[in-house]
Amino acid sequence: MLSRTVIEKYFIAEKQIALAFVIIGIVAIIIALLGWLLWKTPAWKGAAIPLMITGCIQLAAGYTVYQRSDAQRVANVYAFDMNPGQLKQKELPRMQQVTRRFPLYQAVEIILALAGIALFVLYRNNAAKQLLSGLGLALCIQAIIMLGADFFAAKRARDYTNDLSNFVTHQP
Repeated sequence: MLSRTVIEKYFIAEKQIALAFVIIGIVAIIIALLGWLLWKTPAWKGAAIPLMITGCIQLAAGYTVYQRSDAQRVANVYAFDMNPGQLKQKELPRMQQVTRRFPLYQAVEIILALAGIALFVLYRNNAAKQLLSGLGLALCIQAIIMLGADFFAAKRARDYTNDLSNFVTHQP
């Protein structure tokens, strides 16, 4: 059942996960730079590619969500108390769209993890293909991290969306 507390908890959890993504993104970027500039082996240069790309995505997405979550939390708690129609007109459609996107994200993450595993397994013992082996290993690790985060985020989003839906259907 939707309440101020449910709204608060959803956005606080979203903000905490966003901060974790910012940290993971920064760590991935640092490891990518170290691999590319300091360790310099073909495997590390290969690993640096997905680490840098996914690290930048994690940093940007995490920062964006972190920055907007407090304003969304306040606006939706206010709407709950003062303007429930806004939850029906804005928040519920937004959350329905968010929950519809998760299966696509998860499918892409599974494909990337499998591609990473394939690259690593195929080329781990081939000295000439260590760049691909490192790329595959880092791609797999990052895809699994994203998949795990999205699994829990999707669960939270579904629960919150269901609570919103039940709330707005019982409003006059």
